[in-house]
Amino acid sequence: MDLLHDAHALAPVLTALRHSLHREPELGLDLPLTQAKVIAALDGLGLEITPGRALSSVTAVLRGGHPGPALPRGGHPGQAAPRGGPTRPAVLLRGDMDALPVQEDTGVPYASVVDGRMHACGHDLHTAGLVGAAHLLAARREQLAGDVVFMFQPGEEGQGGAKIMIDEGVLDAAGERVVAAYALHVVSRGAPTGYAATRPGPMLAASDTVHVTVRGEGGHGSSPHAAVDPVPALCAMVTALQTLVTREIDIFDPAVVTVGRLEAGTAPNVIPESGRFSATVRTFSEASRATVRAAFERTVHGLAAAHGVRADIDYVHQYPPTVNHDGEAAFALDAARDVLGEDRVLPAPTPMAGSEDFSFVLREVPGAFLGLGACPVGTDPATAPMNHSPQAVYDDGALPHAAALLAGLALRRLALTAQE
Repeated sequence: MDLLHDAHALAPVLTALRHSLHREPELGLDLPLTQAKVIAALDGLGLEITPGRALSSVTAVLRGGHPGPALPRGGHPGQAAPRGGPTRPAVLLRGDMDALPVQEDTGVPYASVVDGRMHACGHDLHTAGLVGAAHLLAARREQLAGDVVFMFQPGEEGQGGAKIMIDEGVLDAAGERVVAAYALHVVSRGAPTGYAATRPGPMLAASDTVHVTVRGEGGHGSSPHAAVDPVPALCAMVTALQTLVTREIDIFDPAVVTVGRLEAGTAPNVIPESGRFSATVRTFSEASRATVRAAFERTVHGLAAAHGVRADIDYVHQYPPTVNHDGEAAFALDAARDVLGEDRVLPAPTPMAGSEDFSFVLREVPGAFLGLGACPVGTDPATAPMNHSPQAVYDDGALPHAAALLAGLALRRLALTAQE
């Protein structure tokens, strides 16, 4: 609990940083202002800082001072060390930094000053919380039985920034591949400030986007027999896709197919030549993901043939499912109880259908992804505006909890490695 005590002492600094980030949100992979603010906030901590090449990321390495275990190069305990000598274990902590193309409608005094951009998903808290963890761990450098990699990541909201940072070597930034990786995500709805949860196995869903264009032959609305109308085909496809989920997908390995966009035509008396719809697909395993794709494509092409139209499908795999490693999820729950208090931590009963590109990290190394409540005091967590809403408000009081939790995960994971 001393971590949480010290994190509360950092609260004014972390809150000022979070408000600065919130006022000037940036989108995508290019976040120069955000990058500069993070580097300035890490100044004086003695970190090895490397800016990204293909994106405005920040990778910072803290070298621990405790004489922890030496791993042979290659990272396999018990293996004879090749020339170059042994290395030390490292743990990675991730914080994403990008905002969303949302017009803010919160009325908070630190609201976005950039039209059409808002930290509606709480990434400003993730960034400030990770800076806080760096401060807490730098003050405990001599207790660290290894090194810590701080991954400040752009482009989580659909651009796959984590994958790019992995390609640029973030997992090996300390010298060898990290032994574990952790990240958290705040929620503005569903949990009071400072309450954490995670679970073994799937924590978040895979996210795929599908664009379908249906092509017929245009004509006059009074003479549909003289045209090939794509509109009935579009409607049949949307309806059939809902049936597909209920009849072909195992309810214990669920899927969500939501058609969020449907468009066709220009006038009531004109049969359009083409129409289109776009859908999001969420699944929790690679097996279910493959099943849904095959069924989706079969359904669309079959109905196109039945209606005498043609269908083009652009099926885009975005993020894989975020799957916590069983042992790391159990460890994360125990560490969170130590840091936040026994009554503030619980196993998540089910996965969430949101998605995260931290999934790319967890495909490479063991680790866990946690949720952290940030619903403001006096707001009902059951009805508060949720993440991505223009009215979403996150409690600054979650910042010390985020910083202490991340720092505690790194400290305890390195200590555990030292005992193995």
